Amino acid sequence: MTDAQTPQTDTDDHRRGHRERLRARFRKGGVESLAEYELLELLLFRSIPQRDVKGLAKQLLARFGSIAEVLTAPAPRLAEINGIGDATITDFRIIEAAGRTLAKGAIAPRKILGSWSAVIDYCRAAMAFADREMVRILFLDKRNGLLADEVQQTGTVDHTPVYPREVVKRALELSATAVILVHNHPSGDPTPSEADIRMTRELVAIAKPLGILVHDHIIVGRNGHASMKGMALI
Repeated sequence: MTDAQTPQTDTDDHRRGHRERLRARFRKGGVESLAEYELLELLLFRSIPQRDVKGLAKQLLARFGSIAEVLTAPAPRLAEINGIGDATITDFRIIEAAGRTLAKGAIAPRKILGSWSAVIDYCRAAMAFADREMVRILFLDKRNGLLADEVQQTGTVDHTPVYPREVVKRALELSATAVILVHNHPSGDPTPSEADIRMTRELVAIAKPLGILVHDHIIVGRNGHASMKGMALI
């Protein structure tokens, strides 16, 4: 099933020609050869085969800000856009999930601390554009390999409760010797709040006597990321 199907018109040949030219440019030059709205057009071609989607791509970007924010936008907000239906929303969710899986695959087989840029990329792909705060924990073994990646809490647009004793309890269950906390700021600004700093220091104090290290607390947002360790806050 596709969205926004319309009867064929005299513009069909032009539409098909535009689509093939865009695909050809992508095959030859990759993503760098396309404007952001053109890449979004390519994504829309599959679910909306019977109409020109250039205007729709531009409208989505104007509404949400970037392709990443389009792909992660809540379904009800996407459905407010004329021409976006279930097929398109499902395609967006598939692409989003594939991106997260790809990013996670870059860190899963490796020692986490030896692939820090991949860790940041994965965290941003998984969380930076969410409209609710969430906290995930990366649980590590004694060689800093990834044991588990779990979302611990999901909260409101500006607050997620984190319970340090629950984090430590789960680390002990997994026989983890280190953890990395990650959470997002839907506002886009990754600057740690006083509550973020206080909670992280409490976790460090509880975990250390049990032989569990808190390697870092990373905050991600649309505007970048912040490392509490890098900022000398822990």
